[in-house]
Amino acid sequence: MPGTLYLVATPIGNLQDMTFRAVEVLRSVDVIAAEDTRHTQKLLNYFRIFTRQVSFHEHNEKERAEQLADKLVLGASIAVVSDAGTPGISDPGHYLVKRAIEVGAKVVPIPGAVAFVSAAIASGLDTKEIHYAGFLPAKKGERRKRLEEVSDIPATLVLYEAPHRIAKSLADCAEILGDRPACVARELTKLHEEIARGSLSELAERFSAEKTKGEIVLVVAGSDGRHSALSSQPSGASLPARVTQLESEGLDHKAALKKAAKEFGLSKSEAYRQLLNC
Repeated sequence: MPGTLYLVATPIGNLQDMTFRAVEVLRSVDVIAAEDTRHTQKLLNYFRIFTRQVSFHEHNEKERAEQLADKLVLGASIAVVSDAGTPGISDPGHYLVKRAIEVGAKVVPIPGAVAFVSAAIASGLDTKEIHYAGFLPAKKGERRKRLEEVSDIPATLVLYEAPHRIAKSLADCAEILGDRPACVARELTKLHEEIARGSLSELAERFSAEKTKGEIVLVVAGSDGRHSALSSQPSGASLPARVTQLESEGLDHKAALKKAAKEFGLSKSEAYRQLLNC
């Protein structure tokens, strides 16, 4: 019979957040597939776990997944761990899960820490509906385009961001999404844990004035159905001029036209027609 693939969540900072079940699974499996074996070894040493490790990261994910799938076919038990949190959440794991299912192996999740969930519940924002959007793109144009894509979602938005980009991303959020309530959760469960709350513009100003370090989760209130901050245009502004302005700010032509149409209260087709007639 095929073996079992365990997806084991590990602490996002504080090692005491490791579950008893996770420790038992890591002790009992044949091999642990770890994103960074050196990092995971510290966790294994702490809990006196002596199971053999193999590397499993974004650069060897598909090749290693095939090797691990072969082991599953032969009945092996394999645990997957990321450096922190839950495998498959902005970390390698999905492709291996897919292959495990294809070869008939059992896939068992071992629940534990998830950074975006911890940030959301501590943010003070509505958690009835949450939209997890992963990491924002590093390039400004792509980042602004991504924010435009999620701007109308009514659910609370949860994103990951690098510390050296957080101030710029907050400023982009304030401009694209409107000055919504938000929260920046930094170094969750660690010694220097910080949860900063305020409007997007307030947080942008704060984090632009200080050097930021650590893992960051950005939580932003969902759309309330009103136009974004960019929707207030000077009287007399023309549709073509607005499209050109949006393109200069990083949006592609299609996204710029869609946003300008919304701001001018036009359907996309009507905006396109007006643009052609100019």
